Amino acid sequence: MKIGLIQMDMKLGESAYNFQHAESLVRQAAKESPDVLCLPETWNVGSFPKENLIAHCDKDGAKTRELFGKLAKELNVNIIAGSIANVKEGKIYNTSLVFDRRGECIAEYDKTHLFTPLAEDEYFAFGNKTVTFELDGVKCGLIICYDVRFGELVRTLALQGIQILFVPAQWPDIRVNHWNVLNQARAIENQMFVACVNSVGKAGKIQFGGHSALIDPWGEVLQMGGDGEEIVTGTFDLSIIEGIRKSINVFRDRRQELYHIQ
Repeated sequence: MKIGLIQMDMKLGESAYNFQHAESLVRQAAKESPDVLCLPETWNVGSFPKENLIAHCDKDGAKTRELFGKLAKELNVNIIAGSIANVKEGKIYNTSLVFDRRGECIAEYDKTHLFTPLAEDEYFAFGNKTVTFELDGVKCGLIICYDVRFGELVRTLALQGIQILFVPAQWPDIRVNHWNVLNQARAIENQMFVACVNSVGKAGKIQFGGHSALIDPWGEVLQMGGDGEEIVTGTFDLSIIEGIRKSINVFRDRRQELYHIQ
């Protein structure tokens, strides 16, 4: 499966520009004939402007659904539309929408772990469910940024049989080493492919770190971006998963009776 990661630079609080720029990058990335394209986190608002955030948000994902449904169908590509600041049921969520090649929205995930050091929890509502979906017959899972620090969440998805984990993020450059290590660890411990896409540029004083990556189940980095805007493209050979899981069968060897995580 060929994956394209759109390592996007966006503008804080300039939704109209960000939608236009995202569309341009998707069209550019589609020229490489990928099977799946993925954008970073909250690209529509550029991280998140704390003043009058609700005015900058999508409304029940309507604009995102319209644009990316159209693009997915026109370009014949599956699209994970990163995540957006999104108002629904009177609350703001950090929402990811997934579109198949027909342009249908087949999955929706609200970020479950909000980043309290930046007061994300004061502006966004918590998601309360995990999500899996199939793209071209491949079972996939989705988390957002800070979620990757919670191994329990990713293991829950792994036990549901996913082969690829997508991780859209807005990860700062001062902790980019954590970004690299955590994504590799999630791949190794769950014997799955990881496609993690970060943003670049600045939002206020925060500089985002790039280093979007495609990682195999051994933890090997197949492709990695730098710290500027670019499209990172590579291919996952999904046939290797079965052999890896047979040679080191961590799922069989788990001692579930000893694990008491509350």
